[in-house]
Amino acid sequence: MSDPSDASTACESESKPLSNASSAPNTGQIWLDGRLVPPGEATISVFDHGLLYGDGCFEGIRVYNNRIFKLKSHLERMYRSAEAIYLTPRWSLEEIDDAIRMTVAANDLTDGYVRLVFTRGVGTLGLNPFLCKDHTAFVIAADIALYPDELYQNGLPVVVANRRRVPVECLNPEIKSLNYLNNILAKVEAIKAGVLEAIMLNERGEVGECTGDNIFMIKDGVISTPDTSAGMLHGVTRKFVIEEVAPALGHTVVERPHGINEFFEADEVFLTGTAAEVIGVNRIDSTTIGNGAVGPITSSLTAKFREIVQENAPED
Repeated sequence: MSDPSDASTACESESKPLSNASSAPNTGQIWLDGRLVPPGEATISVFDHGLLYGDGCFEGIRVYNNRIFKLKSHLERMYRSAEAIYLTPRWSLEEIDDAIRMTVAANDLTDGYVRLVFTRGVGTLGLNPFLCKDHTAFVIAADIALYPDELYQNGLPVVVANRRRVPVECLNPEIKSLNYLNNILAKVEAIKAGVLEAIMLNERGEVGECTGDNIFMIKDGVISTPDTSAGMLHGVTRKFVIEEVAPALGHTVVERPHGINEFFEADEVFLTGTAAEVIGVNRIDSTTIGNGAVGPITSSLTAKFREIVQENAPED
C-alpha cells in the first residue's frame, strides 16, 4: 500500500489482492474441548454443523499487557449468543474463563488476540440441530494486526457496500454467529475497491455498521453513532468508547439513526472493534472526510483508548 490515504493505489491489480494479513496466526497451543493441543491436532469433524451450516457462535477478545480486555463482557455475550441459537455449551462460563487464561498462558501471550468458538457439534446431514450431540468448544490465542500502522496515522479509506445488512427480523446481529457470509460479501466489495472495510446499510437505507467494526461520526464537536435499532452487533469496544473513553475526554456520545449522507458531510469518522481498536476514516467512496487526515478528536480517542488498556485493561 504505497499511499494509505489514496484508495486508488491501495490495490494496484487483482493479481495482488489487498489483505489484512500475510500469513496464518502465530500460535503454539489451542484449547479444544478440555485439553491443549498443537494446531495440527486441533481438528473437528466434517459432520460438525458449525462447518456444514455455520451453526455456532464466537467471540474475539484482546489481551493487553497480560490482562484480558473485557473478558466478562465477552463471555456474557457469548453465552447470550449460544442461548439465542438454542445451543447449550458443554462447558460453564467459569470453565471457559479458565480455558482462555490457560491458552493465553500456554502461548506466552502478553499482547494479542483470543478467538473463542462454540460449534453445534457432530450431527446428521440434515438441518435438525437437536440431533447434534457433544457441542465443540475451542480457544485460539495468537498475535494480531488487523490494519497496518500507517492507516492509524493517516486514516482508513472505506466504501459503502451495495450489500445490505440482513434485517434484524431475519437474523438478529446481536447473535455473533459463525455465519458471517453477509459481512464477507460486503468485505469482498471493499477488497475489490482496493480498501479494507465497507459500511453496511440496513434495509431502510440507514447506516448500521461496517463488516467487522462499529462506526462513529463527529460533526461540530458532537460524537454520534447509529443506535442499536439500526441492526448491529453490540460491540464491546463500542460500548467501552461510549461509556469510558469518550467521557474521560469530556465527550458525550449520542446514539441515534443516521443516513449515509451525514457521514459524507462529517468532520471526522472513526471505527471501533476488538481487533481494530479505534481507527480514523479519511475517505468514504470518493468523498474526503474533513481535511483527509485523522481528526483531532479521533486522535485523542485512539490515544486515550490505548493509554487505558495498556496501563490497566479492565477485565469485567
